[in-house]
Amino acid sequence: MSEQDDKRAAENGDPRADQRGGSGESGSRLRKELPQEVPASVPAAQGTPAAGEEPAPEPEAAPEPEPEPEPQLTGRQRLVKGLWPPRVSRAQLIVAVLLFGLGFGLAVQVASNSDSDSALRGARQEDLVRILDELDDRTQRLEDEKQGLEKQRDELENSSDQAEEARKQTIEKERQLGILAGTVAAQGPGITMTIEDKKGTVEADMLLDAIQELRAAGAEAIQVNGVRVVAGTFLTDSGRGVGVDGNKINAPYRFKVIGKPQDLEPALNIPGGVVQTLEKEQATATIERSTKIVVDALRAVKRPDYARSSSQ
Repeated sequence: MSEQDDKRAAENGDPRADQRGGSGESGSRLRKELPQEVPASVPAAQGTPAAGEEPAPEPEAAPEPEPEPEPQLTGRQRLVKGLWPPRVSRAQLIVAVLLFGLGFGLAVQVASNSDSDSALRGARQEDLVRILDELDDRTQRLEDEKQGLEKQRDELENSSDQAEEARKQTIEKERQLGILAGTVAAQGPGITMTIEDKKGTVEADMLLDAIQELRAAGAEAIQVNGVRVVAGTFLTDSGRGVGVDGNKINAPYRFKVIGKPQDLEPALNIPGGVVQTLEKEQATATIERSTKIVVDALRAVKRPDYARSSSQ
């Protein structure tokens, strides 16, 4: 509204004109008292060109180097990269130790079981032939024993006087068992083996191996330095000598053996057998065949403490 309108309103007695006039005067007075507003100056950004200046060209960014392609690895290289360096946990380490121990035990077991096989693989052809002949002889001995028992059975069944035939067979069986038990002297073909031990290296287990080898070859009676060897004979080390059933004997050890010489001697000379074992211990074994060997050392009859005949 203009000042003329205000004046007319005041003349006409309009009270609003006084208010507007008063407010107008107070407003103009305030405007005079207050300082003029200063427009806020916006600081120029760093690098912003002034008015009328052309902006400086921005430097071009260096192109980023392209990543070099990874070299292609072969299958073996990937395997090596995956295995090395090793990443082993505690559980895997324990399992590895257990597997190693198991493998070592199996290897030792296989090696111990293959000693005899390796000895046979390294044997000469004539030695292998001799071993085969020995096996054939053992088979023949068992067959002969079987036939003898069958013959005794047939004679006992077909005899008119079965009681007399049974008595004869009992006497013959007693004599045979006496030879095996060492209570009766015996004679027959066989061998004599003498073991010289000047170094004192022969032990009881070596003599025991010789006795077992002779028994396997068909020995029927064995005597060592005046001591009869039977089924219950035991051998022990006794200083520089050997104890046989508690009787100490010293070198040279002389074996008197009754049996088939063609079977006994090869059994002792097989590769890795008794003779070779003694030679490794710097002892020597001499074997002589004979058509008559006398085994006269006797054993006292010992009554068993607990065993009784089942026929009683």
